[in-house]
Amino acid sequence: MADKPTFPPIDFRSELNEDQFGAVTSQSRNALVLAGAGSGKTRTLTYRVAWLLEQGVPPWRILLLTFTNKAAGEMLERIEDLTGIPRSQFWGGTFHSIGQRILRANAYAVGLNPDFTILDADDADALFSNVCKQVAPDFIKGKNSPTPRVIFDVVSYARNTRSPIEKIAKERLEWAPRAEEIVPALWKEYTAAKRLQNSCDYDDLLELLCELLRNDPPARERYGNRFLHILVDEFQDTNSLQSEIVRLISGPETHVMAVGDDAQCIYTWRGANYKNIVDFPINFPDTQLHKIEINYRSTPEILDFSNSILSARTEESGFSKQLRATREHGAPPYVIPQLDSFAQAHAVVSKIRTLVEDEGYSLSDIIVLYRAHFQAKELQLELTNLSVPFVITSGIQFFQQAHIRDFVAQLRFVQNHNDRVAFTRILNLIDKIGPRTAERILEAGNNVASNKNIKLLTALLDKLVLKKVPEVARDDYQDLILTLQDMSESLHGKEIQTGATAAELSQKIAKTPDEENSLGELFDFFADGNEYANSVLTENDIAKTENTVLATPAEVVRIGIDGWYGDFLKKIYPNWQQRYDDLESLIGFAEKFENLSDLLAQLALFSTETTDKDVRERNGGNDSLRLSTIHQAKGLEFPVVFVIGCADGLFPLRRAIEEGDLDEERRLFYVACTRAKEKLFMLYPKISSGRDSSLLDVSQFIREAEPSSYRMFYGSPRSF
Repeated sequence: MADKPTFPPIDFRSELNEDQFGAVTSQSRNALVLAGAGSGKTRTLTYRVAWLLEQGVPPWRILLLTFTNKAAGEMLERIEDLTGIPRSQFWGGTFHSIGQRILRANAYAVGLNPDFTILDADDADALFSNVCKQVAPDFIKGKNSPTPRVIFDVVSYARNTRSPIEKIAKERLEWAPRAEEIVPALWKEYTAAKRLQNSCDYDDLLELLCELLRNDPPARERYGNRFLHILVDEFQDTNSLQSEIVRLISGPETHVMAVGDDAQCIYTWRGANYKNIVDFPINFPDTQLHKIEINYRSTPEILDFSNSILSARTEESGFSKQLRATREHGAPPYVIPQLDSFAQAHAVVSKIRTLVEDEGYSLSDIIVLYRAHFQAKELQLELTNLSVPFVITSGIQFFQQAHIRDFVAQLRFVQNHNDRVAFTRILNLIDKIGPRTAERILEAGNNVASNKNIKLLTALLDKLVLKKVPEVARDDYQDLILTLQDMSESLHGKEIQTGATAAELSQKIAKTPDEENSLGELFDFFADGNEYANSVLTENDIAKTENTVLATPAEVVRIGIDGWYGDFLKKIYPNWQQRYDDLESLIGFAEKFENLSDLLAQLALFSTETTDKDVRERNGGNDSLRLSTIHQAKGLEFPVVFVIGCADGLFPLRRAIEEGDLDEERRLFYVACTRAKEKLFMLYPKISSGRDSSLLDVSQFIREAEPSSYRMFYGSPRSF
């Protein structure tokens, strides 16, 4: 052992609680530290490093692995502040940064030169796209073809989870013919292209490191002997590749300490392997388990409810733990049912006003959490209409997302065939159709419509117009126009194209001696089974009259989603399912409007409201309400937390219920509730909106919790 460092001695016993002290001073071969929410995980890690230094462990023999550069920087900064030892003396950083550091020194062993370059995301996408065009042009250009970006995401997931690419391609691209054959071939050629230019991508930094440690015994022995202690932060978020790296880089004398919380494993959808933390005692022998259960964040009432959420887990779903509060008692968590998502939004804003105006909270003290981005659209609308400043942690505003704006452009063109901007945006979605080509197609369509005296949407499928469409884009183009025709006919009535007009039908009915009939009376005329109407109108007339019953905005939206764009999503977006859910939520939103023009007007006004940046500048960058998905809020804490959409089908999501995969949904709900320090409000709509409106029940995670740990509230939003 080297001499002890010269920093002032630390009284670990007095500066740590009993749980933390036990973990910091652990002398077992391996240790699993289950650090509950708000329990001081970072403090425990920091003091663990300081304790090791005080025991004489040289800083360069400690490997600290984190998941983000920010987390690594904060950790090393705290260690330097505590011990005075420069951060440069430690091996600390993300898995990827440590990977590139080791690979630089061992490049030849994995087929690289030491001066290899690392492709950023855009460069990797460009190279892979070029490989796809050269190796399988038909696969990416066909009618049911995924884009290179979607294929790349499939390959990346397979690599990080150590899964056969053929298997993942078949599962995730089941709609693309021969994907299980073509995707592995593309990956092989892409790998060769990277090696040819002496470069690697982000995933290579882990995959090649794993290859080095597995296939090069001298290298594995060298690093295994170098690192006496390995500390891994957020171990519940490791994927199979990262867990294997930790195992391979551990030598016979290495002590591994994994710090995390199995109850906060919420990223399995992007490759995190929940079994890594659950099976740690199996994979790393002689493991001592430490539980840090003293919580410094939340009131006892919030912790009682949060503990109750976990108590409903099955025994094999994770480790048992009971968070214990250090704060004084406060208000119980409230569960507040509302009629629908609009009423839910109104209730949230009403309560926020009470908190700010009457209880002394600022907007920046409050966060609203939701399971999926689409669940916040009504709230964003309500906040905007009432000029309540807000920022969105989980991305841009709902109606400003690309796929929402693409779909709204279709609605705009269906409403107004002269909207050239909307038409150009729609066509530009199709590969090989740029702005100039779109203009030529629209010009040709208008010419044909004028010369043949037909409607524009009919003319856009004329053979003279189709000649302007690149051949490779023709299938997508025709499917798009057919969908727009369906939407238009449902909105305006098919008689716009052919058949009797409403005026002509009214004239026939006007032959009655009693009175002339308006179009509205015309429908009543048939509904009442009027014999005279049936005598003067032919069967064909009646069929044409039925076509004048116009669709609601919600029905037009439904037709559009079921058409070309719904299929198009899965070909261009790796997370197409979430985006499809966003679109489906527009159905319920549109139900509040009687005509499409009103819906589009509201969307236009909403989209042109001040941006998040404007709001921050106007409010000094501070006093704004925060909105966030729960995934993006992990690690944050707020005095007041609202969780919306707490109903079965919304949280847990319908897909999770149907697939019987509720464990991660439960953990996500637990993460949401443990963000709250003082007040926790959970709201849900009793009536769903969207494709299938139905009655909703409060989330099963609330139903399964101890009834005494929360309060149901049915009164005015401002009074709870």
